[in-house]
Amino acid sequence: MPEETLADRLNQSCQCIAIDQRKLEQSLAIGFGEPGYYARLRKSHPTLLADFPIFVAREHIAAMQAVIDAIEHVVSLAPYRQTVLAWAPDIASHTDAAHGVFFGYDFHLTTEGPQLIEVNTNAGGALLLQHVASAQQACCCEVGDFFPGPKGIDDMEQVFVDMFREEFRAHRPEDELACVAIVDEDPQAQYLSPEFDLFREMFASHGIETVILDPRQFALRGNDLITDGRTVDLVYSRLTDFYLQSQACATLNAAYAAGAAVFTPSPRAHALYANKRNLAVLSDADALRKMGVPDDVLKILSVAVPQTVVVSADNAAELWADRRHLFFKPASGHGSRGTYKGAKLTKKTWSSILQSDYVAQALVPPGERLLVTDGAMQSFKVDIRCYAYRGEIQSLGGRMYRGQTTNFRTTGGGLAAVFTTP
Repeated sequence: MPEETLADRLNQSCQCIAIDQRKLEQSLAIGFGEPGYYARLRKSHPTLLADFPIFVAREHIAAMQAVIDAIEHVVSLAPYRQTVLAWAPDIASHTDAAHGVFFGYDFHLTTEGPQLIEVNTNAGGALLLQHVASAQQACCCEVGDFFPGPKGIDDMEQVFVDMFREEFRAHRPEDELACVAIVDEDPQAQYLSPEFDLFREMFASHGIETVILDPRQFALRGNDLITDGRTVDLVYSRLTDFYLQSQACATLNAAYAAGAAVFTPSPRAHALYANKRNLAVLSDADALRKMGVPDDVLKILSVAVPQTVVVSADNAAELWADRRHLFFKPASGHGSRGTYKGAKLTKKTWSSILQSDYVAQALVPPGERLLVTDGAMQSFKVDIRCYAYRGEIQSLGGRMYRGQTTNFRTTGGGLAAVFTTP
């Protein structure tokens, strides 16, 4: 069993590095362009931002990057793409030059190393976490050498803006990105809507106009995507209708097919990386070997991707019998919606799962962070998210929670900064 790291020990004992509330208030006042925003945010979203960070060992970050590298290699193979696109809608077969911003690779850290739980192609929280990380303060020498993320935070906003510009130039190398539309279903009702405002201010500070819209607020005129008289250059999609199939997304669907604007992340990106069925392929060594995946890549994935299978009538009896060791997820789901820990399943829920498109994944317990909350020591479950672009980790974040799945309802929990050693 691997030796316990300093990060492991600090997750069990450190209570002294936490948010400097005044510093965070000042940072968000600048980020939102509005003094007093943080006070309202704490009132409206009291469990969005965690006060304490999570510690992650440098070797675990390197291992997570190796997993991401391995997945990028697999995705580059034609047999893999043919396999996963076969169960995606036709729109995913539309090729585009964009790779996709803010891929989220979610891991549980175990004694055997990081375990990849899932991949998301429109992962939220990265920009909020930059402000949280910048406001952390330490009051003991043991953590004085730790710092947030793999690279620090000084230039992360510029990194993010450059990423969007790169996505745009991949399609239109001669043009400059002038207008971004951040799109989600009823965006102001979304729990992470404050981050949309942060993005708008960030883009504005770099001379890029930004609108935050519902997918119904667009029109297609010729080869231009229009909203309120503006021509939109790039759609930053936070939609969970990943393939733009709903009636509300009809105009966006047509615009994507026509190349009227750059879409990032795109339907194709979700099909290649984030459909939960893909995990069944990535954890199947025999299938990967037949696709031409080399042994060194196979070794990484076999250790880091929990065994996953598509739920079907053929394996239903076996999965039900082994349910206490499994976690069930909708193949095209997002967040924790519709997910079930096998030990909590009822016959009624199981019947519903069998009639839907689900995968069963080997249960991997999350990491643990011990914190004093409400005067008592509490154990929080921990997920680690790598925010990556073109296969490279840009920043790290964590989610602390109690309960069956990740949530933003735990006092003391929420989005947490990740600290690591130099």
